[in-house]
Amino acid sequence: MTGAGSRDSLSTSRDECGREPFCLAAATSTSRFAPVEIAAAFPFYHKSRDRQTSNIMAFFTSEDLKISFNFFCTVYGIGTLGLPSNFARSGLTLAIIALLFMGFANICSCVAISRVMLAAPKTVKTYGDVGEWCCGSIGRYLVLFVQFGVCCLVPTAFLVLGGILLDGISPDAFDQQYWSIIMAAMLLPVILTPTLKEGAAAAFAGCVGTLLADAIALGVLVNGIGSDHPAVISPDFDFGQVASSFGNLALAYSAAVLVPALQREHSQPERMPRVVATTMAFTACLFLIIGVTAYSYVGCQIPGNLLFAIGGTALDLNANRGAVVLAYMFMQLHITIAMSVILNPVLYIAERGILGMHKRPVLSHVDEESPAFEVINTPSHPKDHGGPSVTSLADAEYDLSPDALVEEYHNSGPLVTAKYMALRIAIVVILLIIAIIFKDHFVDFTDFVGAWAVSMACIILPIFFYLKVFWNHTPWYEKAIGAFIIVVCAGLGGYVTYTTGKNLFLDIVSDKTFQYCPAGHDMVVYTNETFYGNN
Repeated sequence: MTGAGSRDSLSTSRDECGREPFCLAAATSTSRFAPVEIAAAFPFYHKSRDRQTSNIMAFFTSEDLKISFNFFCTVYGIGTLGLPSNFARSGLTLAIIALLFMGFANICSCVAISRVMLAAPKTVKTYGDVGEWCCGSIGRYLVLFVQFGVCCLVPTAFLVLGGILLDGISPDAFDQQYWSIIMAAMLLPVILTPTLKEGAAAAFAGCVGTLLADAIALGVLVNGIGSDHPAVISPDFDFGQVASSFGNLALAYSAAVLVPALQREHSQPERMPRVVATTMAFTACLFLIIGVTAYSYVGCQIPGNLLFAIGGTALDLNANRGAVVLAYMFMQLHITIAMSVILNPVLYIAERGILGMHKRPVLSHVDEESPAFEVINTPSHPKDHGGPSVTSLADAEYDLSPDALVEEYHNSGPLVTAKYMALRIAIVVILLIIAIIFKDHFVDFTDFVGAWAVSMACIILPIFFYLKVFWNHTPWYEKAIGAFIIVVCAGLGGYVTYTTGKNLFLDIVSDKTFQYCPAGHDMVVYTNETFYGNN
């Protein structure tokens, strides 16, 4: 198919699909370059003419559900712990607006990267490949840089949180930093496993661990505060305080880097925009429930994050010790599984860059006039698909097959084996040192990671790649929406990176128990009638 033919198909398909923002590849389209609305993720946009094939008309097929479940399991993680603090910083109205905006931005970015994958040649398999196809070698190196940041700093946050949780489970046994060391040592055998991949059972266990930890923590909070209490305290408006919630929201929603690997697994990749949009919308609803529930009981008086609130004495909850320990253990289960898996792309990239392993296939540079935009027929029935049963962030930059990786590691020889094992241990030690340095700044550290690395990898770059590829084929309002999201996220990301970085590197710690509350309510929980009755 010629480039002109591709553009004609694109124009015709756009007229059929309507004029909604981020119109992406239609499930019934016959062109890889045909658009479909982001709103096509929702059932009321279906048309009767789409019902010719039952598998195509189905809102969600069984394969869609599997991919959606996998996507949700890898997204729902430690970012949920900071959601109540976002409401505490911003107040109910602004926090809801921020949460919904970030949800919309992440839905747009996920659907955008999915459409770019649909338009790309089949040799484009990983997120790094997408960057190179769109922007050349600079694009690949930029993607690798931000991915390296995400996959290094998030496990570091896990080590910090793990030290806090283990210290909370067994108080006074060891100091927090020693618990972080113990956790890293216990994970070393898993991290040294060269071809570790997250199985479906492990992904499910990690997700359930987070769900149970959140549910138990909210239950402890609601039961401890009770219903017989004064109105909650609202924070005073402070731009810096409100903006700081951007980092946690970016971390909580982080998802777009997973889309290329997930799309490789789907036998009908043209259905992926609907899958990722619906899954992200469902996740946003859960985030909203967590944030609103916590805020309605404690207002601005959230010390740190959700688990810190139930484990400390600041809120005077008189919490059941068993419930607190269970919540901590379930979250510890999640971070133990997630850390070893999320760290794998860092190890893979480091082995490629430092040791010269994992040579990747050379990508051909294909432009709009190339056969990359050939017409394809949408399959009426899912083809047999022998891909892995689950995809995680560990797959994000793997461009070699699992069998090829196993063969490479097994045939590398004792010298190379010793080198990659030493390299992996050195990386873990470096992350552990960073975790110990910032052990008293978990909230600032996660905000820092979310503000620069996650926002760049999961929001800014996917939408930028989308606009670059489809710039000549999108209406002005799509360009305006994409540019607006990029500008807002880049501005807030830069601001929060600066403010949280200052707190981290200058070791600035607030002396207030409730640092987001106005003076007079920043030291003692608002339910303490004795204190507030005498003042």
